[in-house]
Amino acid sequence: MPPEPRHDPATAPAGPPPVEVATVGETMVVLCPAPGEPLEQAERVAVSVGGAESNVAGYLARLGHRAAWVSRVGDDPFGRAVVRHVAAGGVRVDLVTVDPTAPTGLYVKDPGPTATAVHYYRAGSAASRMDPSDLTDPRLAGARVLHLSGITPALSATCWALVEHAVTDRPLPGALISFDVNHRAPLWPADRAAPVLRDLADRSDVVFVGQDEADALWGTTDPEAVRRLLPGPDTVVVKDGAVGATALCRDAEPVFVPAPRVTVVEPVGAGDAFAAGYLAGLLRGLDPVRRLRLGHLVAAQALGSSGDNAPLPPWTWFDRLLDAPTDAWSPLDLTGPREV
Repeated sequence: MPPEPRHDPATAPAGPPPVEVATVGETMVVLCPAPGEPLEQAERVAVSVGGAESNVAGYLARLGHRAAWVSRVGDDPFGRAVVRHVAAGGVRVDLVTVDPTAPTGLYVKDPGPTATAVHYYRAGSAASRMDPSDLTDPRLAGARVLHLSGITPALSATCWALVEHAVTDRPLPGALISFDVNHRAPLWPADRAAPVLRDLADRSDVVFVGQDEADALWGTTDPEAVRRLLPGPDTVVVKDGAVGATALCRDAEPVFVPAPRVTVVEPVGAGDAFAAGYLAGLLRGLDPVRRLRLGHLVAAQALGSSGDNAPLPPWTWFDRLLDAPTDAWSPLDLTGPREV
């Protein structure tokens, strides 16, 4: 019989404090040629690490919260690189399982003249073998938030079962379920994904979705229409790119906060940064306006960085802008050098 997947004891800290936020999902090694160079002509590629849920955990850790990433990786160099990268961001990785019989996932970027195509090599990956048992570890007890995304149910039947288990059975008592719709068309087409993602989102507590994403999936053209489609969550946050974001909380008027102007170096990872900022505001008891502002401010740092895990300014910078009067926030311009 093949050996069983194992937790790597080398990554387990001694007596860590309880987890505040647990994120669950696949993180992969990313290969990318030089900007503008087609993959088929590339002689060299840069190696990095990318994953939506571990990105959220990394930003939360840098914002001062105890974040853990739950996943599986292969017993291979790529798996070790992924775990080392996530751990370097201050995230707990002792809940990551090492699978000796499946590889770590991989995706490759192919820059084109108008857009970058992405090629996934993740079928049969270690993370695609995640299942509901990944949420049974007693070290998750006491988590205040469990963050999931719509990427995970697209990976396999067992991954779908994991997310279904999370929103139905609530295996972490007392934890809010945070769900980022995060539709990935290369994994499943909109007509197949739409009803699944709507159902999972509607049974979560806090939902993040892009306005363009909601339109493509469900034909909803404004935040109020998204909220009518998703009556179940306590809060639905609808992001509209450079325009701003709207929080639609139960029994309250919608709250819209415009996005500050920023210099965009790389848009990848900005949605994860926004979710992390909003969740940090929720954990700190901020009101909806300040939660949205914090989401925008963390996303602005991601947009101004070429990597998925941008450095963040000190809390004094955030505090100053979170408390700015409305007439000072609306024209906020962050296109100058980033303060870190």
